[in-house]
Amino acid sequence: MNQISRQRVRADDAAAVMAQVNYTRHSDHKPAVYLYERAQEGPTIDDLTDPRQVAITDGRPLARSLSLDVQGFALAKAPTRVVDFDDPAERKAQYDCEVAHLVTAATGAGKVLVFDHTIRRIGNADTSAETRAPVFVAHNDYTEKSGPQRLRDLLPAGDAAIAAGRRFAIVNVWRSIAGTVTDTPLAFADARSVAAKDFIAVDLKYPDRTGEVYRIGHNPAHRWFYFPNLAADEALLIKSYDSAKDGRPRFTPHTAFDHPATLPGTAKRQSIESRALAFF
Repeated sequence: MNQISRQRVRADDAAAVMAQVNYTRHSDHKPAVYLYERAQEGPTIDDLTDPRQVAITDGRPLARSLSLDVQGFALAKAPTRVVDFDDPAERKAQYDCEVAHLVTAATGAGKVLVFDHTIRRIGNADTSAETRAPVFVAHNDYTEKSGPQRLRDLLPAGDAAIAAGRRFAIVNVWRSIAGTVTDTPLAFADARSVAAKDFIAVDLKYPDRTGEVYRIGHNPAHRWFYFPNLAADEALLIKSYDSAKDGRPRFTPHTAFDHPATLPGTAKRQSIESRALAFF
């Protein structure tokens, strides 16, 4: 029995919870999410929501064997010196270096560029780029199209052209900024269980540009994992794009979900999600 098979046996025997994952139904027309006020024109992306009850397995028993290049996600020990994650200056001076170190250690990249931080708070009314509510839909942040576009957006034209000729990846780093996470954890689909047909390209419509993400169509083969009681000195790493087409994961579906065992009055989680370009 090979290593992957052994991991699957252990994962299937591990404790799992049944919880709702919001998938997206396939459509004859490319769906769009409008991120500005506009008059409704026909069906919205919400009309395609496809909620399903799925088993989400505790990933901690497998933590040592998880890899961005196998499952597409990993758990890392990640103490931080940051005192105030809401302070942009402190994030730039301290946290960018910490995220770059984590991504370098997890990927072996020769260079890492941290380019974005998003703070998420439950019940938060602020939907600015800096502070948003969690995303309760299965998705992947970048697509075959938008991954290379992000590279071009961030680098001067000459540097982007050189980088695009080599392997590069985009990695998300997610952590709590308010103690242990017991409310609304993240779930990840093992990238090996996701078929190409499950990825649904969706336009993100801004007033001045159009981006693109993947929503995920339901497939009973998907194998979902989460990490209960994520501590303040732990971080989750998610591969959201990889230019390599050699069989390793390129995209990793993930979503926030409501854990059925969460007790009333549990402190709402607060988190920061950072994104980094990794160059090889």
